[in-house]
Amino acid sequence: MVRDLAVVRGQVTLASGATSDFYVDMRRATLHHAAAPLIGHVMLDMLEEAGLGAGEVEAVGGLTMGADPVATAILHAAASRGLDLDAFVVRKEAKAHGMQRRIEGPDVAGRRVVVLEDTSTTGGSPLAAAEAVREAGAEVAGVAVVVDRDTGARQRVEAEGLSYHAALDLVDLGLG
Repeated sequence: MVRDLAVVRGQVTLASGATSDFYVDMRRATLHHAAAPLIGHVMLDMLEEAGLGAGEVEAVGGLTMGADPVATAILHAAASRGLDLDAFVVRKEAKAHGMQRRIEGPDVAGRRVVVLEDTSTTGGSPLAAAEAVREAGAEVAGVAVVVDRDTGARQRVEAEGLSYHAALDLVDLGLG
């Protein structure tokens, strides 16, 4: 489903600034009525196999916008299994009004969390989210992505001392 829904062929500039002959637009899958629940269960299974499931971690989330539907899908998958697992959203900047929070959702202070991303190229977004949740008092247990573009994200995240988990790679999508 991810290959059919999310892979877009054509010249694009990625968030990292690199150019590519294809784009993996995961929001086409993570916001799809049939694909999103499956993504949630696949990601939760992957986290559980890595020892990062509900009970080992208390919340999942990452930098808005890519991580938001992934976190919500995992939250719902966990709830359907009777597991307690919250989700959170990391804003690029703290709001200038209201509570002026950078991390939205249940408080992450003192909690063990997994940082998420839908598609990772360089690892920049999950590392930025990890820094923000650490500043908010959370312990980052690892990083999990739906699709790893295999262009250095794993190496960069692991170099920061975090475990890195990917459900799919370019070979899985017929792109490698």
